[in-house]
Order: sequence, then C-alpha cells, then structure tokens
Amino acid sequence: MHPFTRDARVTETFYTSIALNRTGRQTRTPYWTRRTMVATAGFAGLAAAMYSMYPSFWSRYLNDVKRPMSGPPAAPDPSGWPDTGLHAAWLGHATVLLKCGGITILTDPIFSDRAGISLGPVTLGVKRLVAPALQISELPKIDLVLLSHAHMDHFDIPSLRRLESRRTSVITAKGTSDLLRPERYARVRELRWGEKARFQFGTVQAFEVNHWGSRLRSDRWRGYNGYLIETQHHRILFAGDTAYTKNFRFLKTARPVDLAIMPIGCYNPWRRNHCTPEEAWRMGNDAGAHYFLPVHHRTFTLSNEPHWEPLARFVESARHEMERIAIHSIGQELHL
Repeated sequence: MHPFTRDARVTETFYTSIALNRTGRQTRTPYWTRRTMVATAGFAGLAAAMYSMYPSFWSRYLNDVKRPMSGPPAAPDPSGWPDTGLHAAWLGHATVLLKCGGITILTDPIFSDRAGISLGPVTLGVKRLVAPALQISELPKIDLVLLSHAHMDHFDIPSLRRLESRRTSVITAKGTSDLLRPERYARVRELRWGEKARFQFGTVQAFEVNHWGSRLRSDRWRGYNGYLIETQHHRILFAGDTAYTKNFRFLKTARPVDLAIMPIGCYNPWRRNHCTPEEAWRMGNDAGAHYFLPVHHRTFTLSNEPHWEPLARFVESARHEMERIAIHSIGQELHL
C-alpha cells in the first residue's frame, strides 16, 4: 500500500511546491545555497500541507518519532543454508529472502526505518513497528531482486540503492525501471502480465493481480505484478500486493506450488485493493500451494485492523491444516 493513499492531495501538493520553487525567479544565490533553500521551502510546504489536509498523519508522525522500534523476534542465519533444497526467511513486511537451488532471491526489499518520501536525511512516512530480521550488511550475495510494484512500502529507493551490484539482477513491473539505476545492476528487466524471464536456474513469470501501481497520484502507467518462480525442483508464488482475484487458479498445474508468499494485512478499510486473510488462504489454495508464508502484516501500521488480527484470522482459515502455515513471525526460517 502507498503510505500516502489516504489523501493523495498531500503527495500532489508536495511535488507541486517543489516544482514552483525550482521554477521561481532567478537570483544570484550560490548553487548549493539555492538547493538548501529549495529543500527547506519544500519541507516546510509539505509539513504545512500535511498538517492542514491530514492532521492525523502529522500527529502519527510525531508520535512515531518518540515510539521505539521493536527488535525482530528472531534472526535467520542464511550462511548455513545449503545450495540444495528450498529455504526462506521472512525479514518483515513483504521482504522475503529465498534460496532455491543455490540461487538467492529477495522480494520487495524494504530495510528503511520508514516507508515514504525521502527529503535528504528525513523520510516522511510510516515508521516500522519491528526492525528487519536482517540488515542489508547481513544478507548473502543476492542474485535476483523481485519488485512487485512501485508503492513506497514495496519499492524502497534507499534499500534498492544499497543493494546495487553488478552481480544482482532485478525483475520489476512495467513502467517502473525509471525509479532504479539499471546501469548499477547486472540486469534490470520489466515484465508485463504473462511474460517470462529466463535464467540459468529456471523462469520467473509475471501474472495479473488485483491492485494498482501508481507511486504518486498521476503516474498511472506503472504496472503491478505477482510472480511465479519455477526451477527444476520447485515452484514458488510471490503474490506481492493484491485484493481477491480468481487469477490464481490459472497458476495451478499437476505440479504443486511448494510455497505461496501471500499478503494478509491492510484490508480495513482497503478491501478494494488488499485481500482479507481468508481470501489469501483461498487464493493460495486456488494456485495449488502446499505451504504458505503470510506477509504484509505486523511491520507497518497502514490500516485500521489490530496488528494481531491478520495472522489470527489466517490461522483460523487453516485451522484443520495448521502445518501448512510454514512461518508465523518475522525472522523465522523454512527449509524444504
């Protein structure tokens, strides 16, 4: 979910204020002083706009400054994962570290303390409840980054800048690679629904989910994907963000999905764009999933349901097959 979805005028006002400052009358002020003045004016304009248009966001932001961030319940140790089999760890929100056939994959990486708009050293956005289970410096070499869509809690620019490597490839949705610096990665490829990217280890296919892709109010051309990863021995489903859709049934084949990474939070009141826990369970079963890794809960406050509720409802959905929920908390590992 976009952290500023509740009032898109806030984001629009912010970028309008920056544009007006950048196109103002010319002065003889030194270049770096002008940049500082622009940044300060933009920050002040954004703060004033947010306070007048959406005071509850500003109140939450100030309260978040004082609120400590909890440590993760557990810390995985990917250094001990063998090159055979399927291994996974939930690092927080929709960020999952996978190792399959010796290949490491990272989904929707966000390691920042906040998800939102960065103004120099300050980020205006929602603060994490729980720190990531691993920091970027603790990750193994990442072979592939999967980006489902451009919302700020899934497409975190500071994290992606730190992950830049000529040994890392990126798969992202159509119309989103402009947010990256492709020359600093081994390969960046946009996928539309139904398209596949082929790698030495297998394929990654994008499929249609029920969401939207705009990062701001006006960039409606940006895509949004779910992904199916297929190797010789495993099939892994990463749903990204989605409301309920029947499209998951088209992924089902005689070969089961070993692991379905499904979003289960942010449905109240955003049911139109985010599935309920019961719908997440249903869609994973539609795809023929064996094990589930529920994500998109317990990390940020993006909606009105209590933090404990999504997992409790998801567990209730699976009450007769509890063993199929492979991971329950941030930092836990799965080995198949």
